[in-house]
Amino acid sequence: MSNTAINTAQNVNIEYEYAGLSQRVLAFILDLAILFVYILILNNTVFKAASYIDPNNVFGLEQLSLLPIFCYTLFMHLIFDGRTVGKFIMGIKVVKEDGSPARWSDFIVRWIFRLIDLWLFTFTIGTVSILFSDRKQRLGDMGAKTVVINVRKSTRISHTILEELDTNYQPQFSGVHLFTDQEINEIKDIYRLAGESRDYLTLRMLRNKVEELLQVKSDLRDGIFIRTVLKDYTYLTQGQ
Repeated sequence: MSNTAINTAQNVNIEYEYAGLSQRVLAFILDLAILFVYILILNNTVFKAASYIDPNNVFGLEQLSLLPIFCYTLFMHLIFDGRTVGKFIMGIKVVKEDGSPARWSDFIVRWIFRLIDLWLFTFTIGTVSILFSDRKQRLGDMGAKTVVINVRKSTRISHTILEELDTNYQPQFSGVHLFTDQEINEIKDIYRLAGESRDYLTLRMLRNKVEELLQVKSDLRDGIFIRTVLKDYTYLTQGQ
């Protein structure tokens, strides 16, 4: 299974799966269905009305109506930050290879390459490149240095620096706000690993180090003390 890592604002790397061919094809079909409905609506409203008023203008209107269809994916990606309606429904999104948001120039490159990937060779080039590239990229992705990721992967709160808090929670150690996100994340990782391996010596060393940094002395047990520090940090830095 191929993954890419995205660094969040909390200095936590979250791994996302590259979107597979089936997801991308289904998203494409959904977008085609939307465009088909768009054409039906035009046929039954604008074109029909124009044929009664001035039949000579119908052809011009039909050609003009192709512009939104031709530019649909480009406009949608620009407006919705790497998504079309089909991608949104399928839970996939276009981002840069390093996980950062794609730029408008990247979307233009991908859009231009659609002519080769999808239309000139009846989807063969795009399908083959997605199937056999390590990052599941079509030529447009390779040219723009983008990937399509599955954003539906859920990340439990235990995977981040954040802690679940009761509505009436009150912090005990006000000095924890001096820690950085990275330091708190390291504390949580050590605490989690020590708990999983039942390494109580490491847990005690962690507790002593945190107490030293905070310049406090607590009667709480080691594990409870660390959890309290993590909760206090969440409370004091997340605008509670």
